[in-house]
Amino acid sequence: MPATVIAERIGWTRSLTVLKDRVRQLRPLFAGVDPADRLEYEPGEVAQCDLWFPPLPVPVGAGQERVLPVLAMTCGHSRVTDAVMIPSRRGGDILAGMWEVIAEWGGCPRTLVWDREAAIGGTGRLSVEAAAFAGTLGVRIRLAPPRDPESKGLVERRNGFFETSFLPGRAFTSPFDFNTQISQWLAERANMRHLRAIGARPVDRWPTERAAMVPLPPVAPQVGLTGRVRLGRDYYIRVEANDYSVDPRAIGRFVDWIATPARVVASCAGQVVAEHDRSWTNAVTITDPQHRAIAKLLRAELAERRPAHRPATRAHPDGHVVALRALPDYDALYGVDFDPRPDDQSDAGSTITERI
Repeated sequence: MPATVIAERIGWTRSLTVLKDRVRQLRPLFAGVDPADRLEYEPGEVAQCDLWFPPLPVPVGAGQERVLPVLAMTCGHSRVTDAVMIPSRRGGDILAGMWEVIAEWGGCPRTLVWDREAAIGGTGRLSVEAAAFAGTLGVRIRLAPPRDPESKGLVERRNGFFETSFLPGRAFTSPFDFNTQISQWLAERANMRHLRAIGARPVDRWPTERAAMVPLPPVAPQVGLTGRVRLGRDYYIRVEANDYSVDPRAIGRFVDWIATPARVVASCAGQVVAEHDRSWTNAVTITDPQHRAIAKLLRAELAERRPAHRPATRAHPDGHVVALRALPDYDALYGVDFDPRPDDQSDAGSTITERI
């Protein structure tokens, strides 16, 4: 209740500042008690995941700079943290970043905690991609309650630590340079410092954490962006606002493509018809010179097969030859002789068909 309403209710007629000061002293006495339990995590039990958006544009090529998301993952028992910059916050890219971190760890915690990130579980239920990813790894993805950042406070605090200890004074030439620098900093600084909460360094607890993780599956999970399109005469596919060339011999057929943070690969009927380095820019066209050469060759072959002039006759289905008449012959047959131009500008005996 605002102090002004309290003053009205009790009939306060003196200085409102005096009442506000007194209300400020009394308010904590009426606040509800909200205790927070201190959680203890078993080795290999949980890893908290989150996206951090560094407030610093990173050059991505073609003279463009973008603010890109960084996927951060923190293990509960050891507090070991890893992070990687990804091209977008779409599900395929997030899962690709998670797989990169998990593969580097050599194992996966039994539970991965996420907030209500739209691509993971924005509706309160896991997306199809996220559920398939967890099923392949044999682990569980748990969604935190809405508007409850304390549920994954470990990784949230690491995001703040990135901004205050890693980012200041640094410059980056590309997303890959960013990943190189943050990986080196995590290994030499963040995971080597003594943490009061656990009374040890994260690297000291890491062997125990790693030994208790779920082993990696024999088959890697499906990650990255995917799509399917019928290739048109303009032999390009669009991936995240960029166009990539495809072998023109696949024109008119269905092409399946997959885009990881590093590569874009397209296939048709099980055969690879395009392979490019993925561009993290926007509105850029990437062309393979070999595809352009094939397109030129196909156009030349088609030109050779085309007749130089229209044939004067054609074959009827029953076998006899039928002559092809010119359009002026039909004008003369039906007595059509008209000209939209004024009489003083028209040529005698000319018709529209003759001028066409």
